[in-house]
Amino acid sequence: MGGQFENLERARQRLMLVVPVTLLLVFFLLYFSMQNLRDVLLIYTGIPFALVGGVYALYFRAMPFSVSAAVGFIALSGIAVLNGQIMVSAIRNFLEQGDTLQNAVLDAARQRLRPVLATAITDAVGFIPMAISVGVGAEVQRPLATVVIGGVLTSSLLTLFILPLLYLLFSKSTASEKSLTPMVTAKGALKEDLT
Repeated sequence: MGGQFENLERARQRLMLVVPVTLLLVFFLLYFSMQNLRDVLLIYTGIPFALVGGVYALYFRAMPFSVSAAVGFIALSGIAVLNGQIMVSAIRNFLEQGDTLQNAVLDAARQRLRPVLATAITDAVGFIPMAISVGVGAEVQRPLATVVIGGVLTSSLLTLFILPLLYLLFSKSTASEKSLTPMVTAKGALKEDLT
């Protein structure tokens, strides 16, 4: 019992270092790929929603947090980031083609509905045998599979519904700030001309 606890503590300390470093590296790679901090932050909103699904799945199955569950959360973060990047890239492609912001968001959500759902369904169905296994090694497989199944479901809902709304909301706020800037400078110039 003491040896297992020591192994768990060592693994927990390693994960506390590895997970933030990994997420930070992914963040920088996304930033260099997309060249837009707002888009990268919007993509990263998928991670908390995916984690919520994983936590609820563990809770409903009455499973404790373990190292294999932590590995499941890492895999889940990757799936959430990938789905978010697919959606944001589609929105940006439609904007580059000349669509309005609202049409680009709607068209991207419609276009990416099938790929995101296909990813979610294949991940969830593929992990079901691990989630219900009772054989040798099942105590390692079950938490990992449970976390991935629960998180993929909530992550997919975020990617399909909430991420497009967030993109629309934050793009409108930055667009309105940009449109106000010329008016403010024009008013300043007008005052200088009058004086």
